[in-house]
Amino acid sequence: MVEENEEIKTFKDLGLAESLVEACEKLGWKTPLKIQAEAIPLALEGKDVIGLAQTGSGKTGAFALPILHALLDAPRPKDFFACVLSPTRELAIQIAEQFEALGSEIGVKCAVLVGGIDMVQQSIKIAKQPHIIVGTPGRVLDHLKNTKGFSLSRLKYLVLDEADRLLNEDFEESLNEILQMIPRERRTFLFSATMTKKVQKLKRVCLRNPVKIEAASKYSTVDTLKQQYRFLPAKHK
Repeated sequence: MVEENEEIKTFKDLGLAESLVEACEKLGWKTPLKIQAEAIPLALEGKDVIGLAQTGSGKTGAFALPILHALLDAPRPKDFFACVLSPTRELAIQIAEQFEALGSEIGVKCAVLVGGIDMVQQSIKIAKQPHIIVGTPGRVLDHLKNTKGFSLSRLKYLVLDEADRLLNEDFEESLNEILQMIPRERRTFLFSATMTKKVQKLKRVCLRNPVKIEAASKYSTVDTLKQQYRFLPAKHK
């Protein structure tokens, strides 16, 4: 873990593939934020990670970069390689945009599965076999039950973003059903602002010997995060 007096590393120092380091540079990401500096090396070692971090801490990069690194190392490009579950439509769209921005050099494809968008349009995107599925639990489950050919039975990575919000009564039942439909042999990243009793329970159910990281707010400055987002191409803002 990064200590207070330890010099902030570059993305290259974290062990990421050169193409991802270049993608970070193109986006103007000069140095990793605390949650990224701590989570990425552990994720690259194949560990399950729990990250306690507020919205605006840079956590999307903390899970997107290791997943993209693993996708590069896969023997051949895998469809439905990772699934990211988010509590809101807006957050899901932002996550997908960041995956596509970071993975633009390697042709990463995402499908966003959220309410308010026609199921048929989303099914067409699923049929193109994207690498990354990002969505809200209810809509992802709808597609798992009703969209022909859509299965997460070979999923390699699951991300539960803002898990404390995912575990409210609107999502909990859908989330439990999804967990029954994906492989146990997978990597899981859980990010939450707080470690509630429900999040603790979820941790026991779906993570294996996870490493916990806490990103203190004083390290996750708004100005630094703006510096990262400032350089996203127009379509990714």
